[in-house]
Amino acid sequence: MCEDDSGAPVSVVMERMDGSAAVRAEDAFRRIYAEAFAEAPYHETEDDIAAAFRRFRALAQRPAFRAVLARSEYGEPIGMAYGFPLGSDTVWWDELTEPVPDDMRREDGHRTFGLIELAVRGAWRGEGVARRLHRTLLDGVVAERVLLNVHPEGKAAAAAYRAWGYRKIGEARVPGEEAGVYDVMLLDLGARFRTSVGSMMPQPAR
Repeated sequence: MCEDDSGAPVSVVMERMDGSAAVRAEDAFRRIYAEAFAEAPYHETEDDIAAAFRRFRALAQRPAFRAVLARSEYGEPIGMAYGFPLGSDTVWWDELTEPVPDDMRREDGHRTFGLIELAVRGAWRGEGVARRLHRTLLDGVVAERVLLNVHPEGKAAAAAYRAWGYRKIGEARVPGEEAGVYDVMLLDLGARFRTSVGSMMPQPAR
């Protein structure tokens, strides 16, 4: 747990949000995103951030969009996560560089939850914030699995996702992204995750 200037521990509050609430809190999400993804290997610019939040506002219009914002007890935004269930018309599987079996790519609006972003500001890493964000975001999700893309040079993030139970299933070229090819990772939401998602998951370094 982090400490304030006096050395006293500071607690963390998780706020669950639907799309409309997330849009109202966009400034907080943007602050976290801008700090986390200015770092290597992302090096996102102001233009990148602006584009990301145009997408954020569009994604937040989806009926099943959900988000979690982590704040300190003083209201300071320190971490965020958001995503939504993938519909039958998703292009996610089309972006893979190598095709996967039809049964794997089949979507019906409920089967797969797409984890779009999860990030924690640098000063708050190593405190279990990302683990709690991940667990809170997925709590109550009715899905078989979770899908995400991770930057190929984000070694610490990828290692943490693997420790959480994710496995790499391929690589994808994402239109408009400059990283070239992203690693695509999948988490099977078996019974042990449905009952206590992330109860033993370590903190990602992203």
